[in-house]
Amino acid sequence: MPPDARSLTEALKSEAHRLDFALVGATPAVTPHGIDRFASWLEAGYAGEMHYLPDRRDAYAHPDSILDGVKSLLMLGRGYRTIEPSPTPAGTGRVSRYSWGRDYHDRIHDDLRLLADALRSRVPDARVRGVVDTAPLLEREFAQRAGLGWIGKNGLLLNREAGSWFFLAALLTDVELEYDSPEEADHCGSCTACLDACPTDAFVSPYVLDSRRCISYLTIELRDAVPESLREGMGDWVFGCDVCQDVCPWNHRTPTCDDTDFLPRPDSDPLPLADLFDLDEASFRKRFRGSPLWRARRRGLLRNAAINLGNHPTAEGEQALAKG
Repeated sequence: MPPDARSLTEALKSEAHRLDFALVGATPAVTPHGIDRFASWLEAGYAGEMHYLPDRRDAYAHPDSILDGVKSLLMLGRGYRTIEPSPTPAGTGRVSRYSWGRDYHDRIHDDLRLLADALRSRVPDARVRGVVDTAPLLEREFAQRAGLGWIGKNGLLLNREAGSWFFLAALLTDVELEYDSPEEADHCGSCTACLDACPTDAFVSPYVLDSRRCISYLTIELRDAVPESLREGMGDWVFGCDVCQDVCPWNHRTPTCDDTDFLPRPDSDPLPLADLFDLDEASFRKRFRGSPLWRARRRGLLRNAAINLGNHPTAEGEQALAKG
């Protein structure tokens, strides 16, 4: 370890905390232990229509596919729990908390650039790249290696203080840092609350999710029609799902954040559904650009709204559906 690795790592962690990353840890760039499990998961077909996962399968084998010559990853967690969800009366739809406000990719990338600048200010020739869940990186394993928490039975990273209400990001660099000890313990114990509560029985077993049955996948990633057998289980969700996080005991007393970027936009908590059917492509783009809901596209969001209105009929909803 270079003699200045400790002071550099401490400075980066201090800057990360100043930028409101609540969780920060460093880990070496290595081949992840979970790469074989990931390959088996793909071969089982659990990725569904997320073809970008098998298409980049080999890239997940090492972080150098993201940054050539990478030695270290600074793993980061940014909390997004703000207020508690509002009731969802018939005619409205539930939106996952992470999607209430500004697109978190944009928000976090802004701060990753500042963190990268802080690194380059100390090591001018450093190579560095920040990523937020779109790069081929088994980020939860690397976060566990960096001591940020353990992977729960619902497949999410859990932290004793922060629960799972946080985004993960990574700063990759060819500079050697001082590394943290990995989280070795699994604090889920015998609890199966997340598995039992899933409305569509998407968990094949603890730690193994069949995405094709997951409400988040169905409402965001799936471009085709939702299988009829799963529509009732979608309930009032129209974008994402928080059920397995809502029931997790580690999330019962997690801290809240006051970041206005993650507070609900007008009409996102909950989302009124009938007026969605009056939006053409241009008005849809105007309303949802800069929001995670953009990812579902107009056709997908209308499909989800139609399923919701079928699960919870209203007169206004029937009139809206007639427009389609």
